[in-house]
Amino acid sequence: MPSSAGYKRDYKQEYKTQDARGEHPDRMERQKARRKLDAKGVNRAGKDVSHVKALSKGGSNGDGIRLEPPSKNRSFPRTKTGSMK
Repeated sequence: MPSSAGYKRDYKQEYKTQDARGEHPDRMERQKARRKLDAKGVNRAGKDVSHVKALSKGGSNGDGIRLEPPSKNRSFPRTKTGSMK
């Protein structure tokens, strides 16, 4: 990836890709959770925003969010197809 100096990110293309994959609504929900913590002044550097009930399992930002180390947040048991159990 080029350095940030002179690199122009193509947000429109990213949006189209996310939308085509059907992941845009979940990304927006995750971003809302991040903004919610930022508004409270929480330092989330080096942490992942984790939902008490995963968005893919019907959770929402209203169900509760927490900060967790990436190693814990990304280590869910998976099915053979790769989705969360």
